[in-house]
Amino acid sequence: MLITSKDNNRIKEIAKLKQKKYRDLTNTYLVEGIHLVSEGIKAGRVIEVVTTLEEDTYEVNTLYVTKEVMRQLTDMDSVPSVIGVARKYEDKLGEGNILVLDGIQDPGNLGTIIRSAVAFNMPNIFISNNSCDLYNPKVIRSTEGMISHVNIKRGDILEFLDSIKGKYLILGTDVRDGVDIKDVKIDKNIALVIGSEGQGMSLEVRKRVDKNVYIKMNNKCESLNAGVSCSIILYEVNHE
Repeated sequence: MLITSKDNNRIKEIAKLKQKKYRDLTNTYLVEGIHLVSEGIKAGRVIEVVTTLEEDTYEVNTLYVTKEVMRQLTDMDSVPSVIGVARKYEDKLGEGNILVLDGIQDPGNLGTIIRSAVAFNMPNIFISNNSCDLYNPKVIRSTEGMISHVNIKRGDILEFLDSIKGKYLILGTDVRDGVDIKDVKIDKNIALVIGSEGQGMSLEVRKRVDKNVYIKMNNKCESLNAGVSCSIILYEVNHE
């Protein structure tokens, strides 16, 4: 059956998932576009699909809607043909190195960082409570489906750093007080801290860092975007 009304009860419930409070309440979030929906289904996360393509068939509950109805479910300029409702991931970390994010605010940066973590073999990401929401639709789109390939946990960053102190080499990122990442010898598990776009690492986080690193650049550029700098450092750490 084709849903043509924007006032359909289920459509209105799904549209609420654009808001963080409803994502938290239902423990679900939206994935948009054929690629992300396909990745979500492969990972066993997508539990319902909404599509404008009447020829599409899925192994989960599927709602067929008009393009006008689909527009209610997205904030993208170009309306996707497929959207999925997915279950959130278990909040946990595994073995190995940890990327620690201190106040990352931009959804695009967070998505880029997750993609780079997967690309450069960083198995775990800890996200501070004052970072943007992991399940913001812009974050999910920016991950390009890679969110299913990394362990992610959110919480109090100071408590977390205190809990791993001595067990991990805690590396901070600071262009003024650090050593070139190329010169750092790593002989134990690391926790790499990436600070916020505007302020960098917070003062209390700085106190818990064992060593600061930076990316060597020419003096024409003072700093890099958080997503870009994180990606370069992850490459160097993986290259080691």
